[in-house]
Amino acid sequence: MATVGQDTLGTRRTLDVNGTEYDYYSLKKAAEKLGDISRLPFTLKVLLENLLRYEDGVTVSTDDVQALVDWQKNLGAVTREIQYRPARVLMQDFTGVPAVVDLAAMRDAMKAMGGNPQKINPLSPVDLVIDHSVMVDVAGSATAMKQNVDLEMSRNAERYQFLKWGQGSFDNFSAVPPGTGICHQVNLEYIAKTVWTAEVDGRTVAYPDTCVGTDSHTTMINGLAVLGWGVGGIEAEAAMLGQPVSMLIPEVVGFKLTGKLQEGITATDLVLRVVEMLRELGVVGKFVEFYGSALAELTLADQATIANMAPEYGATCGFFPVSVQTLEFLRLTGRTEENIALVEAYAKEQGMWLDENSPEPVYTKTLELDISTIEPNLSGPKRPQDRVALKVAASAFDNVLTDFGKLTEKATNFDVEGADHGIRHGDVVIAAITSCTNTSNPGVMMAAGLLARKANELGLTKKPWVKASLAPGSQVVTEYLEKAGLQHHLDALGFNLVGYGCTTCIGNSGPLAAPISAAINSNDLVCTSVLSGNRNFEGRISQDIKANYLASPPLVVAYAIAGSLTIDVTTEPLGQDRQGNDVYLKDVWPSNGEISEAIASSLNREMFIDRYKNVFAGTDEWQAIKVAEGETYAWDAKSTYIQHPPYFQGMSKTREGGFANIEGAPLLALLGDSITTDHISPAGAIKADSPAGEYLN
Repeated sequence: MATVGQDTLGTRRTLDVNGTEYDYYSLKKAAEKLGDISRLPFTLKVLLENLLRYEDGVTVSTDDVQALVDWQKNLGAVTREIQYRPARVLMQDFTGVPAVVDLAAMRDAMKAMGGNPQKINPLSPVDLVIDHSVMVDVAGSATAMKQNVDLEMSRNAERYQFLKWGQGSFDNFSAVPPGTGICHQVNLEYIAKTVWTAEVDGRTVAYPDTCVGTDSHTTMINGLAVLGWGVGGIEAEAAMLGQPVSMLIPEVVGFKLTGKLQEGITATDLVLRVVEMLRELGVVGKFVEFYGSALAELTLADQATIANMAPEYGATCGFFPVSVQTLEFLRLTGRTEENIALVEAYAKEQGMWLDENSPEPVYTKTLELDISTIEPNLSGPKRPQDRVALKVAASAFDNVLTDFGKLTEKATNFDVEGADHGIRHGDVVIAAITSCTNTSNPGVMMAAGLLARKANELGLTKKPWVKASLAPGSQVVTEYLEKAGLQHHLDALGFNLVGYGCTTCIGNSGPLAAPISAAINSNDLVCTSVLSGNRNFEGRISQDIKANYLASPPLVVAYAIAGSLTIDVTTEPLGQDRQGNDVYLKDVWPSNGEISEAIASSLNREMFIDRYKNVFAGTDEWQAIKVAEGETYAWDAKSTYIQHPPYFQGMSKTREGGFANIEGAPLLALLGDSITTDHISPAGAIKADSPAGEYLN
């Protein structure tokens, strides 16, 4: 149930949008009492509205509100803790399950104390998208997706049964079934509204859509002007139960983008440079806000790609304000005209609209990039900020081999049992079009399909040692690739659909062919993966692969054909056509015009409406899951995954004996630099000699 504060400053007003009235908390009225806010960063205007709406004299005071207005004077140099309440919570099935387990346990406790279990529900809307479980066990065949889904359902039966029970039992909680897409892309294309509404005391209140999520790449939604970032499970659970998120008013870095991307340059090339620049500057714990003339040259999908990688450049978020592109994307993806009209009217009324006439905000620091200088890029071999220009990628790989002490073996061809080919250092053994970072962007996905069509028509094929896969973050991607006549060309190069989920990006790449894996490990080879994901930490993509490179989807296809990072794809042929003629990257790279034409003819609003109209119903496999209905969950004592937690057992109606402060808690982990969750608890297979494997042994 939505609540609001006491409105001491008297800022609550009514906005009429095409005859519909919405109450809102006016930033203009706040400015009349607290001072001008016209140059306050857009992100801080969102926080300001949040404090105005929840000002209650206890968790939020008028002094807190004034501190945000005064940020324009101190630019974040004066620290102040505030209590921020996001509109909703986004979860995925790995990190979200414990929160739902706690809710179920709270219902048991309520029942045991003689209360009504149905009173236990999330107070803030929660959307949990099941996307982290599908693995690429099977690739390169027409039945790959069906086989992977069957394995997914059998492996995760306990968790899915529990989540399906939660879907039917809790109010304010929605579960998006497996096989739908990746949580951040589903959020971008369906869940988010940019301006949220709620009924409060019989009135409709409008306010900025905001969220926290149990996944670091929740930041992607900032591309749609929705302030959001990833938090830990405890913080997400607190937000779910209506508790505020404690935070310091952040410093805000302004990133000015000018110019226009050159012919053939992708949003992926751009974001890899952005990551590099912001890592060099240092933006950990800070908001980043993008502005400048180039924003008008970038699609919203391009902006979402940049927002997605905020964890990689170290920021809490990378925000793009509401603009014409926002409205166009909302319309394309099937949002209602009422919602779109509200977004435009609200943003303009609140000073949250960006166009050429908007006052330029003041920032803690600024930096600038002329995007016309961007060139084709990769990032690797083990950090997203380690950008490598495509033109020097092959020579730079010599440095990687040197670091591993393998440069003298560069030309050695090692045998692969039962194969008519060998394998070498630098060979690409995984080429994956994966991750919401890029599969949410029709520009780069169409580019991949068009490149595949040209290559296939010339007779090019992927190398036999490459495990190729296509795992979009949305079913809409499949629909427009098929409508454009491009999917069967991707299939011909091995990029068959393997599932809708995170897959290779989080390490769910599945096993390599046994002979390939054996050759790699017996010879200690430095083989590579090329993926359209957002992270490439050591050991993340596959335990068999030591060097991982982030790239745009069309480059992923190109490297599957070339087969090795030691090949300079800018000057050397990818392969030969049917007549034996050399074929170069420039021969198959699609033009911007070809990409635009494919999008215009093959992507439309109806696709999004159709694919999301029954989003919570799920596949036949999901619908076949049998769940015992009831207000409390029937725990299975034999389960190795879902168990009744002890935290609320034996709870009394009074505080006596039930609660105590935690004091003298032992240190759980002391970690050095660049230690990631992939070292601690890999999402995919855990190799015996990895840090996690050694710990478990």
